[in-house]
Amino acid sequence: MAVRKKSEQDRKRPHLHVKKGDTVKVIAGKDKGAEGKIIKVLREEQRVIVEGVNRIKKHTKVVDQGGRAGTTGGIITTEAPIHVSNVMLVEGDGVTRTGNKRVEVTKRRPDGSEYTSTRSVRISRKTGKEI
Repeated sequence: MAVRKKSEQDRKRPHLHVKKGDTVKVIAGKDKGAEGKIIKVLREEQRVIVEGVNRIKKHTKVVDQGGRAGTTGGIITTEAPIHVSNVMLVEGDGVTRTGNKRVEVTKRRPDGSEYTSTRSVRISRKTGKEI
């Protein structure tokens, strides 16, 4: 099996321990102890936006678009990103670390024949269950 060299872009892109949709617990900052679901992952900045955590108020201007419907001004409350080191993955009834495991799967070709292949799945190190 040939080993592919990582490109310059791949080497710079950080690997994060959480993904969009994961439930996390905040372990540092003003919202310490709060839990929420990850809405968005900002991989290059190593930050995540967690639902209901680190809420800020944004002041927006009235934008007139010359007869068309413009945006109304006011104060909007929204979530701000927090650093990924300040969140911990929560799975089931407690916090956990993650690992990877190879699982055999059966795939079907267009002609109807089947073959087995493996794929990598994320698992909880504490329970061994797939996340």
